[in-house]
Amino acid sequence: MAAYLTPHPDAPGDAVWQIAVEVNLVASSSLNCQYSLHGDLARVRVPGTRAGRRADGLWQHTCFEMFVAADGEPGYLEFNFSPGLDWAAYRFGAYREGMTPANLAQAPGLNVRRSADRLDLSATVHLAGLKAFPQAQRLRVALAAVVEEDSGRLSYWALQHPPGNPDFHHADGFALELSGA
Repeated sequence: MAAYLTPHPDAPGDAVWQIAVEVNLVASSSLNCQYSLHGDLARVRVPGTRAGRRADGLWQHTCFEMFVAADGEPGYLEFNFSPGLDWAAYRFGAYREGMTPANLAQAPGLNVRRSADRLDLSATVHLAGLKAFPQAQRLRVALAAVVEEDSGRLSYWALQHPPGNPDFHHADGFALELSGA
C-alpha cells in the first residue's frame, strides 16, 4: 500500500517537499516498509552511519517510524528507523502506557540511499517472536517521520494527524489496514 505523509500543521518545516511511503505485509510474517523523503537534503540533518543496533531516542532527530496494532489485541508496537541504520522497537500495553522494549527474534533489516534531494530508507521487520503478530490476519498501521532541519527545528509527518500537538501514538493515526496473505 502506497501513501504520502503530510506535515503537522503546527510543525511543517521548510526543507522537505514530500515523504512517500509504501508498506506491505508479507505472508503475515514480516512488514516491508519503504520511505522516500524528497527535499533539500543539504538543510536536513541526517545521522551518520552507525553500527545498526538498537538505540533509544532516535525520534529526537531525523527518523522514520511505524506503529502496528493487531486486530483484537491490546496495545501496539512502535518501530523507529534511523537513516544512520540504528533502530528501536517498543511494546505498549495501551495508549502511551506500559512501554517496554519489544523482543524481536531478528533485528530489522535497514537499507539507506541518499542523493542531493532524496533520502530512501527501506525497513523489513520480522514479526516472529512477537506475541499475537504472526497469527494476526489484519494489522492497523500508523506511518510517520520526524525530520530535523539544519536549524535544529523538527517537523512531524504522518498519514493522519489527530487534533492538537503532534502525536504518532494516537489511535486516529492508525489509518492503514493490512491483511495477511
